[in-house]
Amino acid sequence: MPPAPVLHSIPGEEPAPVGVAREHSPAAATAPPLPTVPGADLPKTVTGRLQSLTIETASPAETEAAGAELARRLAPGDVVLVSGELGSGKTTFIRGACRALGVEAPVTSPTFTIGRVHEGTVEVAHVDLYRLGSMAREDPGLLDDYLTPDRVGFVEWPAAGEPAFERVAARVVLEHLGGDRRRVGVT
Repeated sequence: MPPAPVLHSIPGEEPAPVGVAREHSPAAATAPPLPTVPGADLPKTVTGRLQSLTIETASPAETEAAGAELARRLAPGDVVLVSGELGSGKTTFIRGACRALGVEAPVTSPTFTIGRVHEGTVEVAHVDLYRLGSMAREDPGLLDDYLTPDRVGFVEWPAAGEPAFERVAARVVLEHLGGDRRRVGVT
């Protein structure tokens, strides 16, 4: 049996805002439950801001559960930047977040289409900038149709679009630790 996920607060790091907790609609309640990740309850400071933390997961289901836990603290207009090497679990993390936001449709990486919008209790935009070295040669409004004040947005490979993102609620970095184990850092 793999070791239980471990939660570590990162001392000395400034907490990052992540929006507010949301109520889930009955549609979200019908989605299959995600397994709980021991220690994945994201600690908040007295002011309600997310503290920086690192979670180690031992399976794709636990990585999805970590994404779901973050999603519960997001509001429309929030953007989450998700980084990591190929195969580190970025889309898996985002899939868990989408499930928590009521998305029932398949959630796959939009690498060749730049982005997808999913219907849920709130619309969720999933953008993947892997193919773009930078936004310099792209239409300045390329992401405007995805990252709106009415949607929660997740951006894989965000370096190409920085510093242009507004309302960044969290930055997530995933690291492959071997097998199905991942380290998920949230700031």
